[in-house]
Amino acid sequence: MKYFIATVLSKGKREEIGLYAEDRKEATNHAKLKFSGIIIKVIEGQEPLEAQFKRFKEELLSNVQKKKIKPDALIAAIRQLAVMTNAGISIHDSLSEIANATTDEALQKVFSKIADDINSGHSLSASMENFRYELGNLTIAMVELGEKTGNLDEALYSLADMLEEIRANFIKFKKAMAYPRNVMIAMAIAFTILISYVVPQFKTIFEELHANLPLPTIILLKLEYLFNNFGPYVLATLAAGFITFKYMINNNESIRYKWHQLLLKTYLIKNIIKFSTLSRFTLVFSELIRAGIPIAEALDTAISMIDNLPLKQRLLSVRITVEKGGTLNKGLEETNLFENMIIQMVRAGEDSGTLDTMIKKVAEYYKMRFDAIIDGLSEAIEPIMLLIIASMVILLALGIFLPMWDMGNAVQGRT
Repeated sequence: MKYFIATVLSKGKREEIGLYAEDRKEATNHAKLKFSGIIIKVIEGQEPLEAQFKRFKEELLSNVQKKKIKPDALIAAIRQLAVMTNAGISIHDSLSEIANATTDEALQKVFSKIADDINSGHSLSASMENFRYELGNLTIAMVELGEKTGNLDEALYSLADMLEEIRANFIKFKKAMAYPRNVMIAMAIAFTILISYVVPQFKTIFEELHANLPLPTIILLKLEYLFNNFGPYVLATLAAGFITFKYMINNNESIRYKWHQLLLKTYLIKNIIKFSTLSRFTLVFSELIRAGIPIAEALDTAISMIDNLPLKQRLLSVRITVEKGGTLNKGLEETNLFENMIIQMVRAGEDSGTLDTMIKKVAEYYKMRFDAIIDGLSEAIEPIMLLIIASMVILLALGIFLPMWDMGNAVQGRT
């Protein structure tokens, strides 16, 4: 965002007011909506140091405080909006009614602000852009589809179905992770108790006997010293590091891109991200094609809802290929994300004029692959979980018993 200075003439007084916008045209439009009086000129200027500090503080606080709308509340609100839109009630009145009726504070705040923006002359999708974090990319993409096709109610019904499907997959994911998570929490608590209360007893014995300690014992004693002397500071450092890392990911695209790249190289996580992304991308793309949206435009909208930046960048190359006159199957093949079977299906759909049907089948295929990953998640995590537990047990066992064995052997040798 750039900093602009608007010169406004109001009640015979001339004043200069700062505002942020992408370009001068947008800044002028914002100034007309925001300030009463005559807008004399709008120019790009140097952001004052005080304004920089204020913006940094606001962004930091907004990232800490802002929260997504609860999935169940959002699904219910989208269904209500679809019903009311289908009944001919204006979007502004529908949003205001839903905001007043809901008990979800985040939903109430977002829908009230969107209703105000619509009352100021903005479209529904443009108003939602300011709440991409709270609403999600998929919601905005489907609303854009409804506005382009003139069937907003149908798009909202489809959106509610998609959100319910995503919600169901998330619940399945949580259930699959419940057992491994509980086991790891129990082991972490047990390990902390042993480090904090049991290891110090052996530490006293080792110090009195002046024994040469093996590496596992040294590691345990270092951990014990860290836990008992700097425990609160370590927790505070971890919390501060997490908040800083989250802020940097949300506000720095380069860091976010590298983080997403790392996730795509991580065992198991890479498949979850890949197949969930491709499932949603093909599902939205098929809906757009079925609605008669041109392929390049449909790709634009479907790609805009993708969160993972490396995958988004690779799929953007498909749109470039199509815009240059290439076929869709050629563009998909160049991304190296799709299997040969999928490329053949898309090619057959293009040749036979049934592309929307084929893309729908592709979406069903990726949904099946994603569901299979979620169903097998617990089994896939078990080897990692066993390795971590075994490492903790071995470290404790060797760290405590190796010095005891050495001392026992030394005593026997002397006698």
